[in-house]
Amino acid sequence: MKRKALSIMLACTMAATLAVGCGSSTSTDSSSSSTDSSSASTETAEAADTAANTADSTEAPADFDYGSGNITLWVADNVVDFTKAQAEQFIADKGVDYTITVEPVGEGSAAGNMITDVEGGADLYGFAQDQTSRLVSAGALQPLTGTGFDTWVSDNNDTGAVGAATVGGTVYAFPMTSDNGYFLYYDSSVVTDPSTLEGIVEQCEAAGKNFYFQIDSGWYNTAFFFGTGCTLEYATDDDGNFTGATIDYASDKGVIALQEMIELASSSSYQSGSAIDSATNIGAIVDGTWDAEAAKSVFGDNYACAKLPTFTGTDGNTYQLSGFGGFKLLGVKPQTEGGKLRLCLELAQYLTNAEVQLARFNEVGWGPSNIEAQQDPGVVSDIALAALAQQLAFTIPQGQYPGDYWTLSEAMGGDIISGNIASDADSCMSYLENFQSQCEALVQ
Repeated sequence: MKRKALSIMLACTMAATLAVGCGSSTSTDSSSSSTDSSSASTETAEAADTAANTADSTEAPADFDYGSGNITLWVADNVVDFTKAQAEQFIADKGVDYTITVEPVGEGSAAGNMITDVEGGADLYGFAQDQTSRLVSAGALQPLTGTGFDTWVSDNNDTGAVGAATVGGTVYAFPMTSDNGYFLYYDSSVVTDPSTLEGIVEQCEAAGKNFYFQIDSGWYNTAFFFGTGCTLEYATDDDGNFTGATIDYASDKGVIALQEMIELASSSSYQSGSAIDSATNIGAIVDGTWDAEAAKSVFGDNYACAKLPTFTGTDGNTYQLSGFGGFKLLGVKPQTEGGKLRLCLELAQYLTNAEVQLARFNEVGWGPSNIEAQQDPGVVSDIALAALAQQLAFTIPQGQYPGDYWTLSEAMGGDIISGNIASDADSCMSYLENFQSQCEALVQ
């Protein structure tokens, strides 16, 4: 498989390595970090001289020393075999003395493990974009800006994916997918018109079928709040630290969203959930592309997909359900050895190029972030990805959120499902005022 190489100067690699690559999971204070500044500066200058004389604009020098050793990758369980085969092919083509270890660690667990112990973590790892700021703060991501790989990321991936890989103007990761969003799967023999939420609920009730929508989740219940025009976002600095919040859930439009969720939860067809393998008697479910094969198996010939529906609010206006759009990213851990760092960056680039993203789509159905791969006829004709593409036009690219935000939103959804919130406007406003103040307090 042909590799697309990118311009990067060895001096940048060595400088970045010296700056952040001695990575342990604990932060280093200013006095200890300056102890060897003189020798570090000398080594960096020497590396820069070498790079200026030997590196060309597209490839590492022919005699570049990558060193030897092992590279460990953490990826989701369903792409372990695929990733191992691709990575080993890359190493064989490169002709370097490295072994590849690929371990099944999901995107959420990988980020948590890296933050806990950067030094003990994988050299490359997949993660969801909502973890980017936390990983940057922990020193668990090698910055790409100024290396040439950042330009490659920007030139070859869609705008949302590039934004997801960027914190404070610095690119920190390689996008793998633009498919981390949700839409509607449904049984076309039960739901003949998926255009409105009221219609879906009515049709499921009539057929004695369940409609799954996980409103006790800060990821899924934004579909209602963002749909009515609410904002809930957090600002971060260049180091990934949270610096402020912009939230207007405690508003008339927030009340409309909350009232709609209360009404939905009161339906006899309503069930909370977003995993089709855990659902029963399904008429429709709000889920993502990761469950496409399971949905095909459950619905058979009646398998169908659509963007999320509209709903009519208590004010009589029509609102399109929105929500988060998300991305899977591949990060590189800072390294102490310049040769290994360079190889890890090249491997990450290879695993996220157009050919490999398309091969990954064909193997497990992950939707590409690479612009070229997105134009492939197989990708274009996939009805789940087509429904997601329609839905993404109405969504908000997911930024960075404090961990406790998810806990607060889950609790709110639980109160809705349990019937603990009265549906009148005053009660809803009071509840949202308390919720909003707690969210704002997370960055105070």
